[in-house]
Amino acid sequence: MGSEVTLSLAHWLYLLSVLVIIGTMIFRANVVVPAVVGTFLVVTALTGNPVSGFIGIFSASFVAAKELFNIFLVITFMTALLSALKAVGADVLMVKPFQHVMRGGASSFIVLTIITYVFSLFFWPTPAVPLVSAVLLPAAIAAGLPPLTGAMVIAIAGQGMALSSDYIIGVAPGISAKAAGLASAQGVADKALILSLITGIIALVLAYFFTRKSIRKPDPALLDDWQALASDGTMAPIERSGSFDKAEMARSADAPQEDVPYASRAQAHLKKCGRVFAVVTPLAFLAVILVLVLPTIFPKLPALRGGDAAGLVGGVGFALMMLVCLMYVGPRRMLDLCPDYMTDGFVFAFKAMGSVLPIAGFFFLGTSDATAQILGIPSAHAPALLFELITAAQHFIPNNAFMMAFGELIVGMVTGIDGSGFSGLPLTGSLAGAIGPVAGVDVATLAAIGQMGSVWTGGGTLIAWSSLIAVAGFARVSVLDLVRVLTIPVLVALAISTTFAAIWMA
Repeated sequence: MGSEVTLSLAHWLYLLSVLVIIGTMIFRANVVVPAVVGTFLVVTALTGNPVSGFIGIFSASFVAAKELFNIFLVITFMTALLSALKAVGADVLMVKPFQHVMRGGASSFIVLTIITYVFSLFFWPTPAVPLVSAVLLPAAIAAGLPPLTGAMVIAIAGQGMALSSDYIIGVAPGISAKAAGLASAQGVADKALILSLITGIIALVLAYFFTRKSIRKPDPALLDDWQALASDGTMAPIERSGSFDKAEMARSADAPQEDVPYASRAQAHLKKCGRVFAVVTPLAFLAVILVLVLPTIFPKLPALRGGDAAGLVGGVGFALMMLVCLMYVGPRRMLDLCPDYMTDGFVFAFKAMGSVLPIAGFFFLGTSDATAQILGIPSAHAPALLFELITAAQHFIPNNAFMMAFGELIVGMVTGIDGSGFSGLPLTGSLAGAIGPVAGVDVATLAAIGQMGSVWTGGGTLIAWSSLIAVAGFARVSVLDLVRVLTIPVLVALAISTTFAAIWMA
């Protein structure tokens, strides 16, 4: 792989903007303004026209919105479903069975880790996150696990540990091995599995250690408090519709005597709906799991991956929401109530995650495909600023096994800054194939290290404009807060696993 890259003013402005954004995050400030300023400067430098720079601010956010809208939509549909389930009391009934296992914060932490890891290993985190968040996360929160800690568990176990090895589906090690010039991907897959487990276990232990004091005693009220985090006007249409509001049902008990039979029937119908959908909802998502896993057992069946799998989860969630409304308020009132729930879901998704768009827009300038869309030029003529910077700097990596390992890790992490864990694998793989034989370092090991850096960063546990926004959205926490609490556990874990690789596996 050649390293003869001519760096322009745009490259240096992009690098400077990245450093400013990282510094801003370190000081725990919002990075939207630095990202917007960086976008303006970089686009102006690329085009030589400040008017294009202003247009680029809009275009970058628009491109980011198109790339991330599927995540926003899944959050919207699942939020609408959870609101409907809460209205009929199915949310509380649905999590009761898990209370036998999730008796406290520690047990919830472990159960959430295992199930998220297994699901994500077989299906990838994109469809696994809404499945786990819809059923298990509420149970964990009721058991005393803070929402932020729950989000950390899901991110580390799914977005990090499972996706970085991709051992079952095998896309990531396949890309890494092909780019490194290896005949088989199995060597990369085996080493990536070991490194992912080391990294994940260490990160999980640190996450629990850092957040253990915030774990509370089990209390159903914790679930109500968590649900209320998404009630930015959510209860208004419910109160107007009347029959979904539990408080109204309770008040109806004090109605005049002639209204008591009606109130009793309404309360009984509410409980019936809650019991029905406390069973139907887990069964529906179990059916989704079967649809996802059967192609693994029977290869002739069509497989759903990535966006299609997430779309299935979101579509089933929206269908369930409609059925809840239909059963309780009937077909006529359902027509008004379903759009209200969907609107509330959109409001929540964009209020929680909307600020990510201009940040993502800036980092998308690091890839040629996104830059082509932002500037409105053919992909062949668009620069790949991020990858060209790395290519120009790769010869600075010392010819030493230990330093090579950490150089490969850093390169992987930098490529992951664009928010896509897999987009940097061709670069880290080809870099491993180029420098490994020179220093007598195992190429598969170096490729696996680069894969760890790229996927753990962009996959995402460290980047707010990655699919980590889905984890934060379902957990109803700030994605920037989630990045901050994940940074130290993940970085320490990556450093330890890379040291292990350099000493024992090279």
